[in-house]
Amino acid sequence: MAAVDTLATERFGKILARLQEKAIQDYYNPYKTFAWPDTLPTDAPWMTRELTSTHGTAAREELTEAQLTELSRWESVNFYSLNVHGIRELLTEVVNRIHMPGFEVPSDFFHHFIGEENEHMWFFAEFCLRYGGKLYPTAVPFKAASSGGTGVDVDVEHFLVFSRILLFEEIVDHYNLTMADDEHLHDTIRQVNRIHHRDESRHIAFGRELVSLLYEPLRERLDAEQRREVADYLKRYITYSLQSFYNPQVYKDAGIGDPLGFRRRVLEDPARRAHERKAVRKPMGFFAKAGIFEDEELPLVA
Repeated sequence: MAAVDTLATERFGKILARLQEKAIQDYYNPYKTFAWPDTLPTDAPWMTRELTSTHGTAAREELTEAQLTELSRWESVNFYSLNVHGIRELLTEVVNRIHMPGFEVPSDFFHHFIGEENEHMWFFAEFCLRYGGKLYPTAVPFKAASSGGTGVDVDVEHFLVFSRILLFEEIVDHYNLTMADDEHLHDTIRQVNRIHHRDESRHIAFGRELVSLLYEPLRERLDAEQRREVADYLKRYITYSLQSFYNPQVYKDAGIGDPLGFRRRVLEDPARRAHERKAVRKPMGFFAKAGIFEDEELPLVA
């Protein structure tokens, strides 16, 4: 098995040391950091309009400003709910590997990662429960094929796990950055996104290095068809992640009639493709530059 420890380079060691030191310097107590207001204004958006799932579509033009504001509230709760479910899944994968043979080198950083992600899960859930009164349930889970169709292969499994974690974090970070800078949003919303981005910037830097290391032996060992299967699996995961932003329950809670039909019309609107591409531009570019993807085409969201 090409474990992380046998692949680790001097560069990787230096990056880990720098990220661990930065994690210590940036440490905060989330239970004391946030001064949660009793309520958030319902006459102002809770999510940047350009990030909402209807932006740019013909269906959006059917909605009044009041409906768009209401929609932004529930889109916001859906986004943070997705974070809660996504973090829970990635924590399980990382906890299963910490201090396991082959993962001794990154395990010190895993401790920071696990602690920070647990705190992220708490404040995202806190937002949802305080201001939405609920967490949206997770959608149908993405089929976590252990090896992207290449058969039982532990090395491929490790690569796919950390690739999925990286993709999840990069997509979320696009939303975080946008909302942290949006002066139209309440300070609490901006703070949640700003703090999450600060921590995720370290996790993304770590993830990119780790994914690159894990792919190197696979590049040589897997044949062209197996490499395509791995890439296709990850692209399907990106599509699945984008699809999760189109939640019919959100449309129902926002008072939109025929939520399933509305979702279908929004999802099928060609204008959505440009916004989806923008959300995944950075990770798609990384995976293409690393040679993991041969192109930056995605299966259609459906």
